[in-house]
Order: sequence, then structure tokens, then C-alpha cells
Amino acid sequence: MSLADLRREYNFSGLRRADLEANPIAQFQKWFAQAETALAKNQLDVNAFTLATADKNGFPSARIVLLKGLDERGFIFFTNYDSRKGRELTENPQAALNFFWPELERQVGVAGTVEKAARAESEKYFQSRPRGSQLAAWASSQSAAVPDRAVLEAKWHELETQFPNEIPTPENWGGFILRPQRIEFWQGRPSRLHDRFCYTRPADGAWKIERLSP
Repeated sequence: MSLADLRREYNFSGLRRADLEANPIAQFQKWFAQAETALAKNQLDVNAFTLATADKNGFPSARIVLLKGLDERGFIFFTNYDSRKGRELTENPQAALNFFWPELERQVGVAGTVEKAARAESEKYFQSRPRGSQLAAWASSQSAAVPDRAVLEAKWHELETQFPNEIPTPENWGGFILRPQRIEFWQGRPSRLHDRFCYTRPADGAWKIERLSP
């Protein structure tokens, strides 16, 4: 079968204006809870999203990241600040992220400005991570070239000896908060007549909701 012939109909559900919460964070939380329930038996990464960034010259890059927090400020994730995404978010603090839950035929797209989380917040999350993940944060110079896997594993084991007890949070590791300016909810529908609703926040701070053409 050719790529052009790969297609399917979307029949899971619809989305009406009356279904939407006034605040997009509340709407996202509703959809996320439904996705958690639907995907729990398959142990899938329901909190995985594509993070798109661009450097100071506008050259883009994208990767899969895990959402680790959500509150009235926005969407929270953690990384090495010296990684490619960390550098790009520092140079150009604007980003977009996209969740895709194919089992529910849903997407959520978010765009906004990005800022670093407070150091105390980053340290609290770091201490909640498994010990192996903490060691990996120290062992990996994320996005930098490495000769082979053996070098990484040797560094990891060296750090395991260096930190026999509590592992401190690396200075170059921490959280980012994406403060949304636009959030779009997409529900697949038959014949490609999908339901799309976009929340935007103007200067006065009140969210505006519009239905978009598919």
C-alpha cells in the first residue's frame, strides 16, 4: 500500500461549543483525564507531547517530551538547560507543543511564551525522580556528541559511586513553564469535517473561543 492510500475515518466522538469549559486549562484537564482512563491498560505515555522550538535565527526543531506539571501558569516540563531545546528556549523563549491521543482521535495544540521554573520547584521535582534518572541527568551532556554508549555507562557508574546517598540537582538542569497564549482542541470527525476550537487570550486576559474550519 502506498503512503497516499493510508487513511482512516474518525468516528469516536464529536465536540460542540457547549461541551467546552470557559478556561482551556480546565478543558485540557478534562480531556487528559479521559485519555488517562482510555490509555491506562496499555501503559502508554499519555503525558507525551511534541515540543517545537526555534533558535535565534528561526531554525526549528522538535522532539517528544513528557508533561510533568500543569497549573494556572501553564504547562511544565524539565530538561538539561544546556541541551538543544534548553539553549533554543533561552535564545528564543517561544514554543509550541502538541498532544496526540489517536485512540480518542484527539489533538491539543498549545503555543505561548516560555520561562524557567523557580530553582526550588526544579529541585523538588528532581528529588522525586528515580535514582537512576537522577544519575543520568549528571552523566549526560544532553545533545552533545559522545564517542559511544560505553562512555555514558562508565560515567553513570562513576557517579553512582560518587553519590552513594542523596543526589543533588545539577545546576544546569531544571524546569520550563510554557504560558499559553493559544490552545486548540481538535476532535477527528468523519469525512475530514473535524471539530476544531481555538482559545486565544487577548491583552485583557479573558479567553476567547472560536470554532475553526477543519
